[in-house]
Amino acid sequence: MRELGRRLAKLLRAGDLVMLSGELGAGKTTLTRGLGEGLGVRGAVTSPTFVIARVHPSLGDGPPLVHVDAYRLAGGLDEMEDLDLDVSLPESVIVVEWGEGKVEELTEERLQLVIHRAVGDTTDEVRHVTVTGLGERWGSVDLSVLSA
Repeated sequence: MRELGRRLAKLLRAGDLVMLSGELGAGKTTLTRGLGEGLGVRGAVTSPTFVIARVHPSLGDGPPLVHVDAYRLAGGLDEMEDLDLDVSLPESVIVVEWGEGKVEELTEERLQLVIHRAVGDTTDEVRHVTVTGLGERWGSVDLSVLSA
């Protein structure tokens, strides 16, 4: 998952919204950790479950990474407004875990990753990731480079 995040980082630019879905322990934060490495951002990328969002500034000339965990948020975009994601989006890469039904209104152009793994099977660490690019931004991007 970490390597997938590093590969994905090469495709991302400021203004991109990435939504991550999957069961607990599927690897959403691990993928985001790889994204942070690939984007060259400051700070350890850890789960923002209890703080809801963390901003990782770029160590170079790339965009900052805004990592959001919407798991504990019950409402839609209204509840997310306090995070000012709409203000951060143009200059940042925003990654939202558990964002379904909560952040889609930010932009019609987003990348959705759904991570599947065998729940309860601790011997099978294989993940299957479905990547869907929505909007004009992703129409011309070759997502096949993400395949292992």
